[in-house]
Amino acid sequence: MSLRTGYTTGACATACTKAALTALLTQTPVEEIEITLPLGQKVLFKVTCSFNNLNATCTTIKDGGDDPDATHGATIGSRVSLNTGDDIVFLRGEGVGVVTLPGLAIGVGEPAINPVPRKMMQDAVNFIRHQYQLTQGVDIQVFVVNGEEIAKKTLNARIGIIGGISILGTTGIVKPFSASAYIASITQGIDVSIANGCDTVVINSGGRSENILRKRFAHLPEFAFVQYGNWIGETLNKIKTTPLRKVKMGIMLGKACKLAQGELDTHSGKSSWDKQFINELAMGCGYPPEQCQPILDLNLARRLTELFPFNAEEPFYKALAEHCYAVCKAIIPAVRLEILLIDANDNIISC
Repeated sequence: MSLRTGYTTGACATACTKAALTALLTQTPVEEIEITLPLGQKVLFKVTCSFNNLNATCTTIKDGGDDPDATHGATIGSRVSLNTGDDIVFLRGEGVGVVTLPGLAIGVGEPAINPVPRKMMQDAVNFIRHQYQLTQGVDIQVFVVNGEEIAKKTLNARIGIIGGISILGTTGIVKPFSASAYIASITQGIDVSIANGCDTVVINSGGRSENILRKRFAHLPEFAFVQYGNWIGETLNKIKTTPLRKVKMGIMLGKACKLAQGELDTHSGKSSWDKQFINELAMGCGYPPEQCQPILDLNLARRLTELFPFNAEEPFYKALAEHCYAVCKAIIPAVRLEILLIDANDNIISC
């Protein structure tokens, strides 16, 4: 059975904006509205609408399809009014974050509405202005019900988006398991680090590994830490396009085993650790067969520490780190890279 696609917060905000302006100008309720997505698809949204002579407000429920994220089921809305100029002005509504750090595509102090959703809303407004021969400008105030709480489930605060979520989307469509929002947070995180003067970025797999690394690198600001999740390849490719020259990579043993064998997407649905490869790596370090053979029976890579004591002098971990280093260095050859292996007891080996 094919997976169902959903719609981005940007597409939802565009539908609400177009519906609200229509309701304001016609003084009639709007129950559904069609918008055109960036790649040309036309989509119909159901909306709830209220209006008076001064402004109109429309809302819709965000449907993430079969890839629900933190904003799935959220109420996205837009309140529009006319202004005395002829410009389209974006105002921050409740539950939409404000940009507080340089490095993002939106300037500091602006509501966190990304460029593509802004253009979608501008195009929709200009279509309605032309249809009704409106010469006045339009104020657009996008809001998200409980957006500040939803934002706590995201990495927005890390990149300086405070007080709510971002209005995102490049195509308007959420593809199941595309992880586009997570990958966008990786690239934005790196951009913010650079824009705020970081010459060192610590990339890591998630909350646990980051907490460990932040103790080790306590002198670095929060925005120097970027979580790659499972998307090591996308993270390294982003770094390759930047002026960054120093990267420290924290990685748990399970992901390290996958990376060492060349896997750049460590999601369990995309890759698994090759026990035979790890066994051969250990044999190549000179360990006796009776010490290496149990590798083939391990159910979890983190249990390798039962066979090889986790310390910097152990040849197995040196070899594992060297393989990880070689895979990464091939992508970011100009970067000074340090690999930090992390075990299940939160110990670190720097290689």
